[in-house]
Amino acid sequence: MAAPSKRSQWREELQHFRKDHGFSKKVLLNCCLVRRIVTWASPNLKDSVEDELELSAVRHRPEGLEQLESQTRFSRKELQILYRGFKNECPSGIVNEDTFKDIYSQFFPQGDASTYAHFLFNAFDTDHNGSVSFEDFVMGLSILLRGTVQEKLNWAFNLYDINKDGYITKEEMLDIMKAIYDMMGKCTYPVLKEETPRQHVEVFFQKMDKNRDGVVTIDEFIDCCQNDENIMRSMHLFENVL
Repeated sequence: MAAPSKRSQWREELQHFRKDHGFSKKVLLNCCLVRRIVTWASPNLKDSVEDELELSAVRHRPEGLEQLESQTRFSRKELQILYRGFKNECPSGIVNEDTFKDIYSQFFPQGDASTYAHFLFNAFDTDHNGSVSFEDFVMGLSILLRGTVQEKLNWAFNLYDINKDGYITKEEMLDIMKAIYDMMGKCTYPVLKEETPRQHVEVFFQKMDKNRDGVVTIDEFIDCCQNDENIMRSMHLFENVL
């Protein structure tokens, strides 16, 4: 019997990545970034990420595999698969904002994804240096796919807090909502009216801003989301367009 090809071995790894370690196919495909990265994961690279790091000529090299294992909820094999794809998609070892916009424009051709991709890029770019490293990518992904409810809500708050001042204003929430609706384009049914994002934001903000001071703190945000199923479902909208 012929030995399995490297491509078939990689496909088998990917099946384990989806099924045995908590990634359903639906969740994996809902995340555009993961879908793009995994699609580009090459079966021709060496299995050892450590070997790849030693031989690689990329400008940015990720932290040691053991350190990433301790900082995320991914196994060594999962990190290998993700890094393989990340390196093929981004040979320099970092993702810039233009790459984010390119990925989202391809997955949402019916709308304008540029603004949402900008906001999402800023959420992944935790040190605000204008680029997303492999560490940034897997740290955020670990929270989004395997984090606790509290961790996911913290991440969502950071996404909506556009200027990173520790508060969400009504304008910031509206900017994010508009960006999502612009990206979705005409694929919603029934087609959403132009005023729909503002109407949703008015309802959300009234519930979240408990002390009526015009801003939402992280405590207000988390408390409201955890105690209102309708808002929790609506806030998950951003997960479906990751």
